[in-house]
Formats: sequence, C-alpha cells, structure tokens
Amino acid sequence: MNIFKEIFARIWATWALLLFVATMLIAYIFYSPCHFLKEPQKARWHRYVSRVWMTVYLNLIGCPLKVKNAQYFNGLPGCVVVSNHNSLMDVPVTTPFMPRANKTIAKKSFSSIPVFGWIYSFGSVLVDRNSDASRRKSYEEMKKVLQIDLDMVIYPEGTRNRTDKPLKEFYDGAFRLATDTKKPVVPTLVFNTKKVLPVHKTFYMLPHTLEMHFLPPVESINLTSKELREKVFKIMWDYYEANA
Repeated sequence: MNIFKEIFARIWATWALLLFVATMLIAYIFYSPCHFLKEPQKARWHRYVSRVWMTVYLNLIGCPLKVKNAQYFNGLPGCVVVSNHNSLMDVPVTTPFMPRANKTIAKKSFSSIPVFGWIYSFGSVLVDRNSDASRRKSYEEMKKVLQIDLDMVIYPEGTRNRTDKPLKEFYDGAFRLATDTKKPVVPTLVFNTKKVLPVHKTFYMLPHTLEMHFLPPVESINLTSKELREKVFKIMWDYYEANA
C-alpha cells in the first residue's frame, strides 16, 4: 500500500509543479502593474492577484484552504503577524490569504529567479541573512511597512520545523519589531501543510484540506521583546496542541 502512495505522491507533485509554472505565467500578466505602483497600492494589488491565483491553484491541486477568525484584524492598525512554519506550502497560504495587504520577510537570493523572483519581491522585504548591513536595512524597511498600516508577516521559527513538536524555538526579531513600533502581534497557525509537502520527503505531495487560524491580537506595549516572544509562543503552542 505504501508503494502506491509513494508513486501517487510523486505523480501529484509533478502535476502540482507543472500547474504552478503554467498558472504563474498567466498570473504574472496581472502582477505587471506592481512594476510601477507605489506602496501601499503595490502591496494591495499584489495580495489581490495572489489571492485569486492561489485560490485557483490550491483547489486544482486538491488543497483548498479554510480561514478562521479573520475578524481579529478588524480595527487593528498595521500589525506583526507571526505564523508557524512546517512546510514550503506555508508560503502560498499565508501572504495571499491574510485579511489585509501585507509584506513578508524573504530571502534576497530568490529575487533573481526570472518571473517567480519578480513576483516574490513585489510582496516582500528582501534580506541577505549573511549581511549585517542588509539585515539592518530590512529591519528599517519593516518599520516603514508598519508605518503605512500594512501588516508584516514573519515566521519566527526562522526555518521550517523539522521536529515532531508543535513549534520550534522562536527568534526575537518579530517581537523586537513589535515592541519597537508598539504594534500588536497576531499569532497565526497553519495546519496540514506538512501533510501536503512533508519536510523530510523530496518531490512528494499529497492533496489535503489546509487551514489557517488567526488568534486574538497580543499587545506589545509595556512588554520586552523576550516577554512578548514567550507569551506568544505559549499561546500558539497551546492552541496548536488543542486543535491539531
């Protein structure tokens, strides 16, 4: 039985990859205004096109998405959204389906990939993690994103969670950004992406319904970045254990 599952997963991964490339080329036509739009209009247009593209794509690969508790964004200023990170599948789920326009922190190296890299950079604050100057510059850019009432989407685990625990230890950056700017943090949990694209398997995909849950915002005022990080970590850990 497992051999048939393995074969099917490779066939499905091939279908998903071909479909991704084909739909990306079509979507790029609609992304092209991002070349000349200014912020925040660029982020809003990018999110709109991304949501349409990913809604079509996720349904065609058998991975429809359910979003819960988007009402927590009502009335909030620009905020820091922190999400768990289990799989490469998290990326096409988070940014497009946030309730509001947003930017995410992203690797600068990906921006050089034709077509995909351009789309990727339109919706991102790019950073070269090997450069202190680039990290400082990206941090200032993230502050500017929040100042114009866009949201910043960050994976505080840094890289994909390869453990069997609900979360990896969080880095401090997202929470320092929130405390420095006095912006609230919205904890976010994505479910089932590691069932679709398991982190320990290569070229393997299975269809499965995905979910993204938003949790109540956590105020950053009067907290240190460490206190905020520990508070949000516990909230997300407890929720994941109760709902996975």
